[in-house]
Amino acid sequence: MTTTGKAVALISGGLDSATVLAIARADGFDVTALSFDYGQRHRFELEASQKVCEANQVSNHIVYRLDTAAFSGSALTDSIDVPKGRSDSEMEAGIPVTYVPARNTVFLSIALGLAESIDAYDIFIGVNAVDYSGYPDCRPEFIAAFEQMAKLATKAGVEQTGRFKVHTPLISLTKAEIIKQGLSLAVDYGLTHSCYDPAGDGISCGQCDSCQLRLRGFAEAGATDPITYASPQV
Repeated sequence: MTTTGKAVALISGGLDSATVLAIARADGFDVTALSFDYGQRHRFELEASQKVCEANQVSNHIVYRLDTAAFSGSALTDSIDVPKGRSDSEMEAGIPVTYVPARNTVFLSIALGLAESIDAYDIFIGVNAVDYSGYPDCRPEFIAAFEQMAKLATKAGVEQTGRFKVHTPLISLTKAEIIKQGLSLAVDYGLTHSCYDPAGDGISCGQCDSCQLRLRGFAEAGATDPITYASPQV
């Protein structure tokens, strides 16, 4: 694996992307961070992404504005209730209403265009298929297919065969393993935001799928989650 040169890292402001950014930096990449303002219901994750980038001394942080008004049916963008207090079996039963149509496909496509334009051949994304909430675009099969498409659909991919690599260092780790790795890299998880349905002041609900997986991860890692929750449930 190439460990030097330019890379684009997708940064949401959450726990996973903060860990991925620290990994990319530790591997020696000159990182351009890419976040998306895609009409999500709150701004807290974008604020967190900026803090995470500053903490990692990433000077080039692009916030790409994306109009997803035509993409309906997600609790993260529409007036749909975010599920709370779900059991493991409920979380594993099908694709949740927090799925945003083709989000990672769209995000990675923009990251690919940015990467090619700045002569970067490495893209980092914090997808995870172990503590899995049913998102089809977090699976290894999807990443492999996208990487192959990148090699076929770009000038750089055609002229410099095999140059594009989509790095998914967290894809086979549990949330606890991700947290342990992040802590070993001095990631400040107090800067991150994971909640799907925070209060108006940004306090995490503690009940949505994302909060539950995060809280459980910290407990299994034997660590304390530094953020505040309104009603934590593990």
